[in-house]
Amino acid sequence: MIELKNVDKTFNDNHVLKNISTVFEQGKVNMIIGQSGSGKTVLLKSIIGLHEIDNGKINYDGRNFSAMTQKQRKQIRTEIGMVFQGGALFDSSTVEENVMFPLEMFTDMTHEERLDRANFCIDKVHLENANTKFPSEISGGMQKRVAIARAIALNPKYLFCDEPNSGLDPRTGIVIDNLLKELTEEFNTTTVINTHDMNSVVEIGDNIYKGVNWWRGDRNDILATDN
Repeated sequence: MIELKNVDKTFNDNHVLKNISTVFEQGKVNMIIGQSGSGKTVLLKSIIGLHEIDNGKINYDGRNFSAMTQKQRKQIRTEIGMVFQGGALFDSSTVEENVMFPLEMFTDMTHEERLDRANFCIDKVHLENANTKFPSEISGGMQKRVAIARAIALNPKYLFCDEPNSGLDPRTGIVIDNLLKELTEEFNTTTVINTHDMNSVVEIGDNIYKGVNWWRGDRNDILATDN
């Protein structure tokens, strides 16, 4: 669970986040939606520490992340998986090497152990026979699945996704949605997705947060609200 208490973030005279208090629940798909400029990207970056908030608290299961030094935050960062909007894969590395990267950076696993874990994650995202392929040799949807496999390699407690369906056709987007929902429930992660895709919201959103007024509800509420 991630809890925000009275979070403020200002850039010069632009007060983007105003006294935000909410909870992102464990084992749920928590979706942040809103128009451009509503603050959803700023909120996501603030939660993971890419932006420092001006006031308030960001707690990871009771741990005050916002009050920690960079060194103190290191442990929590090993518990975070991130799927970037463009996938952010290494073009010169194979699928298998991309997924193994965080294991090489943050664990003391042997090569065989890293390989076993990478193959487990690749299997979880249903990428059979793609281990030795390079990103340029697979489709955009497959690249997103590689990015998800890499994000779950460290078995994260918290999974963040920035526009995971960006650039995908609707059919492939549904595949990605269902995969994220499946992984969230199977591993009981706290999943936070930043999106403008209303199909995703209706299909898999358990908790939905909408800027600028930071309305909160579920997938049924969002269809009835005027906010």
